[in-house]
Amino acid sequence: MIKFLLYGGIALITKNVIRKKYQRLRHSLNEKSRRLWCAAEALAIGKKGVAIVHAATQISRPTIYLGIKEIQQKGHQKKSKNRIRKKGGGAKLIMNKQPGILDALGALVEPATKGNPESPLRWTNKGLRKLSVELKKQKFDVCPNTVALLLKKIGYSLQLNRKEKEGKSVPDRNAQFEHINEKAMAFHREGQPVISVDTKKKELIGNYKNGGREYRKKGDPLEVNAYDFPDPREGKVAPYGVYDIGKNKGWVGVGITSDTAQFAVNTIRNWWYKMGKKDYPKIKKLMITADCGGSNGNRVKLWKWELQQLANELDVDIHVCHFPPATSKWNKIEHKMFSYITLNWRGVPLISKETVVQLIGSTKTEKGLEIQAQIDYRVYQKGVVVDEEDFRSIALIPDKFHGEWNYIISPTIMVSVVD
Repeated sequence: MIKFLLYGGIALITKNVIRKKYQRLRHSLNEKSRRLWCAAEALAIGKKGVAIVHAATQISRPTIYLGIKEIQQKGHQKKSKNRIRKKGGGAKLIMNKQPGILDALGALVEPATKGNPESPLRWTNKGLRKLSVELKKQKFDVCPNTVALLLKKIGYSLQLNRKEKEGKSVPDRNAQFEHINEKAMAFHREGQPVISVDTKKKELIGNYKNGGREYRKKGDPLEVNAYDFPDPREGKVAPYGVYDIGKNKGWVGVGITSDTAQFAVNTIRNWWYKMGKKDYPKIKKLMITADCGGSNGNRVKLWKWELQQLANELDVDIHVCHFPPATSKWNKIEHKMFSYITLNWRGVPLISKETVVQLIGSTKTEKGLEIQAQIDYRVYQKGVVVDEEDFRSIALIPDKFHGEWNYIISPTIMVSVVD
């Protein structure tokens, strides 16, 4: 009994000493050095050393035994090459364990995505639990907390509510978003092109300040003009973009005159012959998503007239879906292409039209975005009017659901009469 009590007292004293030493050192130890220190103390104590060190430090016994094995292994320092843990250790990433989960999550939040179109930062109004349930329906095993981490990985963030100057909400606004999404998915399943079109804001050409910053030597900023008065020789350019949603490719026509419906449709025409024709050799129809305003507005007669000429030229049905008023930033081209163009030329003066084309064409993303650009030297006149007889000849079929936003323009057969 005396021997037992004596041994117990020594063990208690040893444990207290180990605890005090560990508390002083723990903040200076990493995972590996902590493991080896505990193992060395356990070996120094001898019998019951692992149990005593475990009780003093709360480091698990398997970890201490692993440290002892490393100490006793000859040449362990050379083999470890200063690694903290064995190569390949740690929990496997959920993207590796469940391939396709990021794409599935992106598809769920995309129709309800919000955010600044000039920034890749986005947020979603769908809850984590709801997204988790939807992913589980697709056979992915994921909890709401993991969904939050995955959203952060693909560029989403948790943000406070903010009032947005979008004007009054129009009826069936969300229903129109869902209609566009469902129709685009149907086109993709059939292997048919879906493009998003819009005009980027006009840019001054010359040695003017461009928003953003770029790396230069300290104290050596790039000097630009003090005032942003347009250069009458260079003027402005109007980049009109066509973004192929399925292929993640884009085309930008850099207009040097007016942003008109003729310019818009001619840019779509150039996209087709330069890029689209190669990607869609068996095209049967074309879907275009566009804003409700501007040169491609749903009330612009010239836009529909020019699309009729394009439908005749390509001999395909052109399906047009407009986003509701005051929702232009939901258009795919805004946050899938224009935002990256803005990032690519931030802090760089657009000194010439050729510079604009080069900077647009050099825009890349991690997901393989490919953009081509070309200066459109044609002169487009403002105020071109389509007379009523010509407008009535357009083969326009309004959709049953908001025909003012959704319609099809079909090719017409032109019959010439010979006397």
